[in-house]
Amino acid sequence: MQQQIDPALVDFDVLAGWMDGQGLPAGPFEDVTALSGGTQNTLIRFRRGGADYVLRRGPRHLRARTNDVLRREARVLAALDGTGVPAPRVLAACPDETVMNGAVFYLMTPVEGFNASVSLPEPHASTPAIRREMGLNAARALSSLGAVDHVAAGLGDFGKPEGFLERQVGRWTSELESYGDLDGYPGPDIPGLDKVAGWLDDNRPATWRPGVMHGDYHLANLMYSFDGPEVAAIVDWEMCTIGDPLLDLGWLLATWPGEDDESTSLAGPLGAAGALPAGAELVAAYAERDAATAGRDLSSITWYAVLACFKLGIVLEGTHARAFAGKAPKETGDLLHSITLGLFRRAQGFIAG
Repeated sequence: MQQQIDPALVDFDVLAGWMDGQGLPAGPFEDVTALSGGTQNTLIRFRRGGADYVLRRGPRHLRARTNDVLRREARVLAALDGTGVPAPRVLAACPDETVMNGAVFYLMTPVEGFNASVSLPEPHASTPAIRREMGLNAARALSSLGAVDHVAAGLGDFGKPEGFLERQVGRWTSELESYGDLDGYPGPDIPGLDKVAGWLDDNRPATWRPGVMHGDYHLANLMYSFDGPEVAAIVDWEMCTIGDPLLDLGWLLATWPGEDDESTSLAGPLGAAGALPAGAELVAAYAERDAATAGRDLSSITWYAVLACFKLGIVLEGTHARAFAGKAPKETGDLLHSITLGLFRRAQGFIAG
């Protein structure tokens, strides 16, 4: 049964003409369905001319930077094609927002897999050994991204890596301070905030090497193979940039399922099922693969994990602040504030060793 898609989102007559102009296989659109996921962007899967596609565009009401973000995503995914990084492959991109109702869009290969933060099918659900490998493979997939030479991949002008680590604490402290402009927000009540910020400034790594960063690397942004523990694809590249790839590893550690607090809620069913490797084992799995490729210095990985807790905690606190101003549901704001508190507890745990 063909699913009806709002033509304001995707005008299939326009799409057909554009695809024909790209030299893609012609024919009627078949098996059209909207895909759900942890993203505000629109994903439509369809088949045309014997080929399967997923169209990605912004939400119905485009935000200020949505089109620019989609252009960046498409560029990075195209650059990663052939690198060995598990990611959707871009088949064609339309950076011109005048073609489709004001929205940039691109076509990519469908990912045959599942999101373990949403569901955990068999044999994964009943096999601890598979779940353990899923965890290790999350680190290995990330290591393959860290091994990409961004200049050779054509991304030399993609970000601003100069001073990336030096500006992080100030950048996110300013973000937190900006929440004070929201009516009703009493200011951040985050125990350990100043301690963590000071420790980050005092212990910043002296040297690092730029590379491609996903920017939001955690289990909810991974798709796993139905057949085993392999990562089928890293998805949702909205935050991608050129920075320090070890911050992605720190992000994985900051959000990794544990028994200590609420900061691991992004893990969903996989986290609840357990049998996952410890954080130190993730670092070892990353290092083992990285040693043969990029050879990054992991001696300061604790710093990156603490920075990830700091940054993510401040990002989530923004919704808490908006809830005070009536711009987000109170329950959501309260939940995310509790996760922020958990992240800062985790950061202090990392610092204490």
